[in-house]
Amino acid sequence: MRALGKRTLWYGFVILLGLLSALPATLPDGVQQRLPDWYASNQFSLGLDLRGGSHLLLAVDMEDLLQSENQQLADVLADNLRQAGIRYLKPKADMESVQIGLRDASDMEDLTRIARDTLAEAHSGPPAYTLDRDNNTLTLIMTETHRDALQQDAVTQSLDIVHRRLDETGMVEPSITRQGQDSIVVQLPGVSDPQRVKELLGTTAKMNFHWVADNRSTDVIELPGQDDDTQVYRLERQVAMEGRHVRNALMVLQQQTGMPVVNFTLDNTGGRQFGDMTQANIGRALAVVLDDKVITAPVIRSAITTGSGEISGGFNAVEATDLAMLLRAGALPAALDVIEERSVGPSLGSDSISMGLLAGMVGAALVLAFMVAVYGSWGLIAWFSLSINMGLIFGVLSLLGATLTLPGIAGLILVMGMAVDANILINERIRDELRQGKTPWLALDNGFRKAYGTIIDSNITTLIAISLLFTMGSGPVRGFAVTMGIGLLTSLFTSVAVTRVLMEWRIRLSGQKTLSVSGLPLFDRLGDSFSSGKRVINFMRASVAGLIVSAILSVASIGLLAKPGLDFGIDFSGGALLEVRAPDTSIEQLRSSLANAGLSDISVQETARAGGDTITSDTYQLRQAIQENADNSQVMDNLRSAVLQAAPEAEFQSSDMVGPRVSGDFADMSILAVMLAGAGMLVYLWFRFENHFAVAAVITIALDLTKTLGFFALSGVEFNLTAVAALLALIGYSVNDKVVVFDRIRENLRAKPDQDFAQLVDRSISATLTRTVFTSMSTLVAILPMAIAGGSAVSSFALPMLFGIVISTSSSIFIAAPIVLFLGKRRERKGQDQLHQPAALVESTP
Repeated sequence: MRALGKRTLWYGFVILLGLLSALPATLPDGVQQRLPDWYASNQFSLGLDLRGGSHLLLAVDMEDLLQSENQQLADVLADNLRQAGIRYLKPKADMESVQIGLRDASDMEDLTRIARDTLAEAHSGPPAYTLDRDNNTLTLIMTETHRDALQQDAVTQSLDIVHRRLDETGMVEPSITRQGQDSIVVQLPGVSDPQRVKELLGTTAKMNFHWVADNRSTDVIELPGQDDDTQVYRLERQVAMEGRHVRNALMVLQQQTGMPVVNFTLDNTGGRQFGDMTQANIGRALAVVLDDKVITAPVIRSAITTGSGEISGGFNAVEATDLAMLLRAGALPAALDVIEERSVGPSLGSDSISMGLLAGMVGAALVLAFMVAVYGSWGLIAWFSLSINMGLIFGVLSLLGATLTLPGIAGLILVMGMAVDANILINERIRDELRQGKTPWLALDNGFRKAYGTIIDSNITTLIAISLLFTMGSGPVRGFAVTMGIGLLTSLFTSVAVTRVLMEWRIRLSGQKTLSVSGLPLFDRLGDSFSSGKRVINFMRASVAGLIVSAILSVASIGLLAKPGLDFGIDFSGGALLEVRAPDTSIEQLRSSLANAGLSDISVQETARAGGDTITSDTYQLRQAIQENADNSQVMDNLRSAVLQAAPEAEFQSSDMVGPRVSGDFADMSILAVMLAGAGMLVYLWFRFENHFAVAAVITIALDLTKTLGFFALSGVEFNLTAVAALLALIGYSVNDKVVVFDRIRENLRAKPDQDFAQLVDRSISATLTRTVFTSMSTLVAILPMAIAGGSAVSSFALPMLFGIVISTSSSIFIAAPIVLFLGKRRERKGQDQLHQPAALVESTP
């Protein structure tokens, strides 16, 4: 009694901490304000797909960065050669190298010396360039080490500048993180149209001062004015002064004209340099160049020694304010390209939350009804433990400051169905012990002990798949992996520890010497018939037929992948997808507006939307395929503009733009994740079971996956990143199901090693049949509301999971078990053949 009391106190303390951690997220804002800051901030956040907002994936333009680096080196070398009096040809710079030709090949030694001195002065540490001499040409080739260092520095500097620029705009809680080697993720809650943000972040804001070319200028470049269709300026290539010396910039109204201008202040070094260069060039025009466009080119009338100046370029107030902000925040080292863009409107986000809550509550109610129907009051204990598990999940999410996404809600619902599996295993094991006449306490102890290993194996195999999804996924899909992983770990605690304490109290308080784990008579008879061993179905008699049917279905599924094929979402195909609500606007009007904007290749589809007792079709999906040679970052802006021309009151509910690079990365990631998941399962099962069990599981999983892919092709369900999450979750669920059968086969082999293997497999499957059916039914009823009411956002997850649960359950019986039988008999025959072989003759040497 004392031990039970101590465990109850400890477990209650852990549960209390978890629920207290989840509490702030459930309190109204007024109550939260009265809490200490450290406690009130202990909350999980909602993903952009739930609260609305925009997601941008920006990539550093490495071509621009390397070209600029090499061009700068070429300019410095040219200046040094000019000062040394060496005659040279115009340097050529590209992404890889710098080439400098000589008019006189005899100057090659001097050119090489100057190049090495220039590099030594500019770069310390490992060599940045290698030198290659060929007749009268010297080529400086950038090393991989220097290239990688440039990339790292550029991304780090870009992160800091993006932070400063967004902070200047006053946006609420922008999230800016690094992703991969050269990408930056920007998440903007509440910003459903990120057009202005894209303009601010996509502008390099690299400002320099160049003298306008005159008859003394030798190295000249031509740059357009602020308006590309107006004047072209001839400027000296050499930068007169870099914009990095600008210390501050403000938008003001010019006193004489009242027009917005930008006043800037230079640092001390820049102020002195600006004074000297203007003193020496009175009467010349000095151009202000921003991102290779001339903003203004005033004539210097007198020396400017105040360390300040004014930029006027016909700005409006917004343009002048943005320019001042960009100059204050600093220039990006290279352009940032938008390679992925996703946004969700606030109305769609609130609809997603309502859907998730409804699906979760209905699923929980169905699981409760099912567990009570099967196990009576013991099922109520299991459901109570499951409720505690849900509270602990939210507590851990809050403690980690994690983000809950719509796929994350789907993961919670799936966890709810899968967590019941452990309780079903325990209840079925206790039932087995009670049928053998064990006392309640002994039945409880043996039931938990025998179920424990199977529960651990099942959860570890699922965690292997989920960990890969977390490692290789991104965005909402990673949110699914987080909630699934946390849910599986907390379910181990609630299923094994909390449920046991509750059951022990149930036995102790009842004071009964006998125990009955029972529900409705129908389910009791089903359990008594199979779990007790009274009835054994000869499943292996149909083993050959099962394997043949499975192979035929898998081959047919592969054929469906060829034609009609998968309906790839833009995650894999790339392109742009815009969902818009446009009341009183016909599909013909939209198409006409798109055609007038030069977007005739856009696919427009009507989508039904429920509203009260009616279903309206004022919502449209616009989709554009990926453009290989176009500026894909402008695709979404062009679509929005064309829609607003036809429907000025249109509401953009969601948008997704995925560039070719990102879609290719997603495809590679998905294939690798599935392969690694299979390999991980193989290694773990090989370690925990014998090798033929592991091989059987992997072969069966491959067959299950091909059929599920065939379901995608046949049903037309979109195959996107959420679908990949479903496949990996299905791998974990399928192995989970097979581990239960394998564990019982292994247990029976140890108990009766001389029994016919086929009969032993049949007896093992029959003994676990009720658990298999009950677990599948509990998971199905948990996911069913999400499949019905979830809409397109989670259909790529819920529908394949429903199909996959049925497939994986049947494959455990008709595919995995026959393969184990075949491989086991083959191994047994090999052992017998080796046993009957004559011993080898070994010659002994004296």
